[in-house]
Amino acid sequence: MNSKCELEPEELTADQVVAEDLANICRRLEAEFSTMKGKTLFISGGAGFLGHYLVQAVLHWNRTRGPAETIRVIVSDNYIRGVPDWLTALEGDPSMTLLRHDITDPLPDDLGPLDYLIHAASIASPIFYRKYPIETMDANVNGLRLLLERCRKQHTNGHPISGFLFFSTSEIYGDPTPDSIPTPETYRGYVSCTGPRACYDESKRFGETLCVNFAQQYSMPITMARPFNNYGPGLKITDRRVIPDFARDMFAGKDLVLLSDGRPTRTFCYVADAVVGYFKVLVRGRAGEPYNIGNETPEISMLTLAEMLAAGGSSLFGYDGKVVHNASGDKDYLTDNPQRRCPIIDKARKDLDFEPEVPLEEGLRRTLAWYRGNQQAQDA
Repeated sequence: MNSKCELEPEELTADQVVAEDLANICRRLEAEFSTMKGKTLFISGGAGFLGHYLVQAVLHWNRTRGPAETIRVIVSDNYIRGVPDWLTALEGDPSMTLLRHDITDPLPDDLGPLDYLIHAASIASPIFYRKYPIETMDANVNGLRLLLERCRKQHTNGHPISGFLFFSTSEIYGDPTPDSIPTPETYRGYVSCTGPRACYDESKRFGETLCVNFAQQYSMPITMARPFNNYGPGLKITDRRVIPDFARDMFAGKDLVLLSDGRPTRTFCYVADAVVGYFKVLVRGRAGEPYNIGNETPEISMLTLAEMLAAGGSSLFGYDGKVVHNASGDKDYLTDNPQRRCPIIDKARKDLDFEPEVPLEEGLRRTLAWYRGNQQAQDA
């Protein structure tokens, strides 16, 4: 077992998972956070899944360092899916400002200059971005355009930004041909522009085009991250992606239901590893370029994932359900669903010294321990 996580499964609590993860993130980002000290970091969509550790990692850094190393954080969100308890609990932190704001509107002028920006304001769950397709496209295109324009004006007025990160997605690759898996950043994609997932996939693709052209036209340090199947603490149990869906069924004492034949494969990246990668892209990434952030191995089937989770639930809390197959009532559930998803991360290794550390089995165990302590009802 990884030496940083030596607790037996039954001893691992949700609070311990978060505390260990935050300490681990800050240890691995010593150089990047030191570069950001004294600066202002703006995070759009900061109430979402990735915001959970993006925000808390910086605040943990601030609490464990002196005032001179503090990073000011502005967290912006329209709370379309509610205000999470973890964010409410942080209210009053002197280094954080919470801003209820729809990113498709211009930011208030009184925020002052922004040094680092992370644009994470987009719904990433297929169930929910299909429910809010226009809002999803607006955030990835119009909201991004407004943020980039604000950065351009700052640049013109003598306060250039230090870094800008756009959260793209591995979904921009669509369903790659077998000879393009594992997939490098140079692969151009095989994507539908009219299918049920297009509102997300195509708006992310155009968002990258905006970023590249602003970086080139105005010489600004704008980068893009392409996440590959992140999971872990902060991902709502009602998110309707595969891991929280399985966890929700486990805690309800139900069987784990696969809504496919179980053969599609993915690699999964624990969120603490991913967040380390994202901050590295923000601070050290090459302007106008994308970076795959994820795990290269193991590439596993959905059936294998379900079986691993069932085994982990048995170890953690005596889960005794089984894995079953069923058909989705949604006729478009599997439309344009990629059969395989696996990255090449050589570019992130070379440019950023990024290397995932958390094995899948350990990450799933930590995720289930966190869900065990965070089963509160969330209907949004």
